[in-house]
Amino acid sequence: MVSQKITITNPSGLHLRPAGNLCNEALKYKSLITFSFDGGTANAKSVLSVLGACVKCGDEIELVCEGADEQEAMKALVGAISSGLGE
Repeated sequence: MVSQKITITNPSGLHLRPAGNLCNEALKYKSLITFSFDGGTANAKSVLSVLGACVKCGDEIELVCEGADEQEAMKALVGAISSGLGE
């Protein structure tokens, strides 16, 4: 298991488009990919779960990857989040 804290930089947080982009990236990997925010845990492979976390711009999440390709998944997701998830 690997985990890393990262700050969301999207001006409008994880609304539908960036949430969908995050899920599409997470679905490329076999690992279980979740993130913790505000006392809850969200499944990064579920758009509804990501949207339900209500993550806003400037919020810090802790991304957790667990599985066979966890290192690759973490690197890709941190890169995607850092680059703004397509926005």
